[in-house]
Amino acid sequence: MMSMRQLLTVLVGSLLTGGMGFAPAFGAPTAGSSEPTLLGQFGAWGAYTASPNGKKVCFALAKPSSSKTNPPNRPRDPAYAFVSTRPAEKVVNEVSVTMGYPLKPGSEATLEVGGTSFEMYTQGDGIWIKNAAEEGRLIDAMRKSADATVKGVSSRGTQTTDIFSLKGLSQALDKVGQDCRR
Repeated sequence: MMSMRQLLTVLVGSLLTGGMGFAPAFGAPTAGSSEPTLLGQFGAWGAYTASPNGKKVCFALAKPSSSKTNPPNRPRDPAYAFVSTRPAEKVVNEVSVTMGYPLKPGSEATLEVGGTSFEMYTQGDGIWIKNAAEEGRLIDAMRKSADATVKGVSSRGTQTTDIFSLKGLSQALDKVGQDCRR
């Protein structure tokens, strides 16, 4: 079975090789395709669906609107924020961020939105909410806020701050919700 990290890596890789930005020129989706299909672009957020290994996944995806590292200008792969729904696993609106570098093992990260800071746990190059019971509150805050700030520390000690615009997130999540009900 594919881990969430592997799934996100495959989906992002498919998006990047399909074209620049978030409106890749995918052809008509095929049944069971692991290639993501763009359902719509809403502000900074794209709504996508894919079916890796025959299991439907729907997700909203955005790149940071700004990124800073300390020390400055450290190289890293692109960062992405995801909100994923996986009906076969009964997962709805799971927030995660791929940071673009391996995170310091055992470190924690934060996601700040709407004046509230949410503790995130780290694994590999990804972060997820530490307390799953707070995920609904996080999604509500993200729907109502202008941006989200993600802070993490790389395995080499580089401190990173990424700011994600939340413009269009509500519409992208609504589209994902509609498509993943089918």
